[in-house]
Amino acid sequence: MTKATILILGSNATQITLRGGGSASIGQYLNETTVPAMALIDAGYDVVLATPDGTKPHIDAVSDDASHFGGDRSAYDHARRFFADDATMNDVQTLRAVIEGGLDRFAGVFVPGGHAPVVDLMQDTDAGTILRHFHQVGKPTALLCHGPVAVLAALPEAAAYRAALVAGDTAGATALGRGWVYAGYRMTVFSASEERVAEEHLLKGTLEFDMPAALRLAGGEVSVSDTDFAPNVVVDRELITGQNPASDHQLAAALIDALDRSLATA
Repeated sequence: MTKATILILGSNATQITLRGGGSASIGQYLNETTVPAMALIDAGYDVVLATPDGTKPHIDAVSDDASHFGGDRSAYDHARRFFADDATMNDVQTLRAVIEGGLDRFAGVFVPGGHAPVVDLMQDTDAGTILRHFHQVGKPTALLCHGPVAVLAALPEAAAYRAALVAGDTAGATALGRGWVYAGYRMTVFSASEERVAEEHLLKGTLEFDMPAALRLAGGEVSVSDTDFAPNVVVDRELITGQNPASDHQLAAALIDALDRSLATA
């Protein structure tokens, strides 16, 4: 008998537009998807994976490497097998289907990172419905690396907000960000200095907007570690955010702790 079921919101994005034209191949990060998912299962939870169109997320090729597992080849191979073969990673639902099936059946929600959520989840209306639900009922809501940007989907006009960010319209974005349910929450996200490394070495171009600034303009109290790529997790009320890929294990532990405490007081 499992403790409860956790919803994982995945992304279907495979390309991200770069400033000045062109694009880069992206996806979800393997470790950011599998490490928390496997930890949840090991802790006695079931997981359900859902994406906007109901197809399995694409794994970013740069994350498909043992270096993201501390150089542990065995851990890397285990994660690859889990993502490839485990039923929880293959029985994918649409976001709309999980909403129609009832969100009260889930004890918490988790959003993995990689650049993919920046493209679709942060402006997806169904993702917004899901996140507002978990906020309203105060159930654990965990997001990792670029995943925290997905909480902007909870804005009334998330797509317009993202468009304002892309256009560099700070005033417009600020106006569209008013009334955000996460305003005043402490949170973290992939930092601007970490992003510069990714842009130079991985994306080969500059992103259209800055992740910490995107959250701050809507009222998020964003903090990042002084050391790039060092683990960093911030917990504020039901919201649990991890800064970067190295935060995968810490975020998983914080989420499981929050879930256990939530169930104990239910």
